[in-house]
Order: sequence, then C-alpha cells, then structure tokens
Amino acid sequence: MVAEVEILYKHAAATTGEGPHWEENSGKLLFVDIHKHTVNRFHVETKVNEQIELAADASLIVPSRDGGYIVSSQRKLCHLDWDTKEVKDLFEVPEVGQKDRFNDGKCDHQGRLWAGTMGFETAPAVPELGAGRLFMMEKGNLSVADDTPFDISNGLAWSADDTVMYFVDSIPRHVYAYDFDPSNGAIANRRVAIDFSKWSLEETGYPDGMCIDQEGKLWIAGFASSKVMQFDPVTGQKLSEVKLPAKQVTSCCFGGKDYADMFVTSSAAGYSPEEMAKVDPLNGSIFRVTGLGSKGLPADSYCP
Repeated sequence: MVAEVEILYKHAAATTGEGPHWEENSGKLLFVDIHKHTVNRFHVETKVNEQIELAADASLIVPSRDGGYIVSSQRKLCHLDWDTKEVKDLFEVPEVGQKDRFNDGKCDHQGRLWAGTMGFETAPAVPELGAGRLFMMEKGNLSVADDTPFDISNGLAWSADDTVMYFVDSIPRHVYAYDFDPSNGAIANRRVAIDFSKWSLEETGYPDGMCIDQEGKLWIAGFASSKVMQFDPVTGQKLSEVKLPAKQVTSCCFGGKDYADMFVTSSAAGYSPEEMAKVDPLNGSIFRVTGLGSKGLPADSYCP
C-alpha cells in the first residue's frame, strides 16, 4: 500500500503549527499556532476552523474530561472554556534562570498531563539551550518529572502496556525511553531509544512531535527533513518514511475513521513571504496522510 498525502488545510499556521490532537466526538483536529498565540479547532469535513487567541505563545491543547481544554500560554498551563473563551490560570513553571516556555504536551492513559519546557527563542527556531525541564500535572499539582536541562522538549508517547514512556529532546536528536509506572506516574532509567545522529540531518532532520501506532512503533516528524518517519523504539531502527511537500514538519497524530489517517502539522517560522513563495510555499500547512498501513489509538484527555 502506497501512502498518499493531501493538503488538508493550506497555511493553517502563520508561525509554527504544532500539537495536533484528534477530537473524535466532534470530528475536529485541535492544533496550535505557537507564536500567533492561537489554539484552533479545525473541522476536517466542513473545513471550518475556530480560533481563540491566548495572551502568549500557545504550544499545546488537549481536552479536559470535565469539559473545556487544557492549554499552555508561554510559562502557564491554563483551563480554557471554549464557549465563553474564559481562560483560567492553573500553574506557572518555576524560574530556572533563563527565559523559557512550554512546548509539546500530552496526557498519559490515566489522564495526567506531561509537558516539557524549552528556552525562549531569540530568533525563529533558535532557543536558549539547556532551559527545558519535563513537568507532570495531575489533580491540582504540578511537579518536575525530570530536572535534566533539556534543549527543546518535544514529542511524548506511551507504550500500549503502559510500561514505557517516550520523550524527545530535539537538539541532541534523541528520543528517550523511561520505565513508566502507571499507578503513580513515576519515571526512571532514562535511556536513548532512537538516536537520530545515526542519520544525516538531510535524511531525518531533528526529531520533533510524535505519536505511536497500534503495533507500538513511533511515528516522528523530522523537522527540516520534509518527512514523517516510523521507527521501532526497541531496536532504534527506521522502518519507513513519508515525504511531505513542506520542509519544516513539526508533529503528527492519528485520527479519522478507525484512526487510519495521519494528520501532520508544519511551521512557517523563519521564512519571509518572499522565501516562502520561492522555497517552501506549503510550510505552515496541515496535511492528511492516508494508506499508511498503520493505525493509531485515541489520544488521552486530562483528568482533573
């Protein structure tokens, strides 16, 4: 079976499109436009996009089981009531000595929110390094899950048996695996599961957002590679890849009927309008990939 790529939403993001999350009950794709400060709900069939602007950089949006959404606004995690547009601050990350902001975030199967931080960009895609940490939010508490100075905290995923958590740090080009205890969310024994430095930057780019399929294989967006790639996290080997018509792919998620479709976000950050037109005119768009031969699982929501 040959995968097919469709331009689902051209120029969906003016800056960096990220954080795709399939909302099955509404048929909508959630995503953010980070530096435009917006969170979005895009109806895949009608092509209607709803948008709310937050106070600062928005890097994640996930549904909350009590209604509304958990969103990030630079250094804060907040609850958003979509109907009223009311934003309630929940937590702000503690200072680590450098300017930082939240980046990617997802929920585990128990409904805890995991979200990493990164240094604030001094230029597009050029953050201060070593300012990131990995946080976990559950039932009224925000804690540091890993105090390692990460460069660009990124994609998250969990194995089907709930014993392994995967986490990306983009600059060293590492996908880490942790032993994961689903009963309390404890993580331990961090190790490199996939080392992107085995391949050239041209071949795989920087690991960015990711998702996991029903067979336990990781699908990872390679920023600056124009690819989404499938890896075996046990052996660290690349299994397959899909080429997209945009260089700066940022993240991916499964959705649609039977979770057989893949939605891929991309970034237009760092390009002038003239460069966009000449070099990568589809950066910032959202793509739908069909015919992968792999299916995903429903994304988890936050349990307050």
